Amino acid sequence: MLAFFAAIILGSVAYAQNSAAGVGVIVIDAGHGGAFPGAIYGKVKEKDLNLKVALKLGALIEKELPDVKVVYTRKTDIALGKTLNDDLTARANIANKAGGDFFISIHANAAPKATSVHGAETIIMGESEKETRYNESVLYNNNKDELIDMSDENTAAMVRAYIQNLQFTYGEYSEMMARIMQSHYAKGGRNARRVNRQLLKVLYATDMPSVLTEIGFMSNARELAYMNSEKGQQELARMLCNAVKEYVAHINRMTGVVSTVPQNEVQTPKVEEQKETPTKTQEEAPKVEKPVTKGATKVAPQPAQPKKEVEQKPEVADAADEEGYTIQVLASNKQISLNDTQFKSYRGKVKCYIGAGALKYKYCYGSYSTRAEAQRNLATLRRTFSGAFVVHYDDGKIVK
Repeated sequence: MLAFFAAIILGSVAYAQNSAAGVGVIVIDAGHGGAFPGAIYGKVKEKDLNLKVALKLGALIEKELPDVKVVYTRKTDIALGKTLNDDLTARANIANKAGGDFFISIHANAAPKATSVHGAETIIMGESEKETRYNESVLYNNNKDELIDMSDENTAAMVRAYIQNLQFTYGEYSEMMARIMQSHYAKGGRNARRVNRQLLKVLYATDMPSVLTEIGFMSNARELAYMNSEKGQQELARMLCNAVKEYVAHINRMTGVVSTVPQNEVQTPKVEEQKETPTKTQEEAPKVEKPVTKGATKVAPQPAQPKKEVEQKPEVADAADEEGYTIQVLASNKQISLNDTQFKSYRGKVKCYIGAGALKYKYCYGSYSTRAEAQRNLATLRRTFSGAFVVHYDDGKIVK
């Protein structure tokens, strides 16, 4: 188990994508399934509510955000592993393999001893004060089988190191999305509870900004009836879709992304597409050159030759770049000139590496032999690029 946590920490740092470069893939996780039903009240099982809302949410995103690819961890009533731990790991693996830019896990809550408790809340990865003091709460009890065991000191140290790194990679985006979700629950007339932090395994293992949202309390009879109704499920899916749309629009505005490209449609731009487009004036009034006479021979005018691109080869690091560490400052679904103004004072000083996911072009600065050396230089880069983080490269590619 300790080795698993170590691998996740190192993998998350190296495999991380800069979500601020756009959102191309959203992973929707219907919590529980198969032999793991979650909470059960009467004849209603949590796994069924989660799946119905997840499918409705995915359908809305696919319709209203056609540039965003939706990936589901499950679309039927199945378990993804023989044990609960295997099941949770499998969900994260699906998201990571898909190159997700955001992960949303849908669950329903329960408070058996407080049946009047109601409302929706959203959880992000982190250690709450109650967990630190080993106190129990309704939320803690409901999710205790899915929490990381912090009783082992080595495991606890690794998890806390991961959380610290998380704040510089996915943390701000996860919290942003969680707060947006809660605001849309409120706009939809729901009791919007607070954003919580918990050490949930499924959030820990996903290499992207992630949230787990509890759509309501099954232990509240009125709320259970609402969640189990077609009307309630449609309304909840609409609230979540509106939150996703606001988040995607905000991220795209931050970086000037007009539209995102699904992972299976990402293509390297052709050289011809990078040439300058003639202005309207140039198109309407082309310059006509007169024939030139040399002695008795007339030389026909030659058509103007287009200017050659300064760099026609892909601006991507090659295999000559041996294994090492670098600092990622930006990721994109298409190639960007290394002299682009968005690199600010680092124009011409960055390198492009190929990585996984929809945003496969990773723009990085510096080359270091050890991670520790790269970390020492990270603070300087963050003055210009607040989301910069250390990654591992080998033969011109970002690797785990």
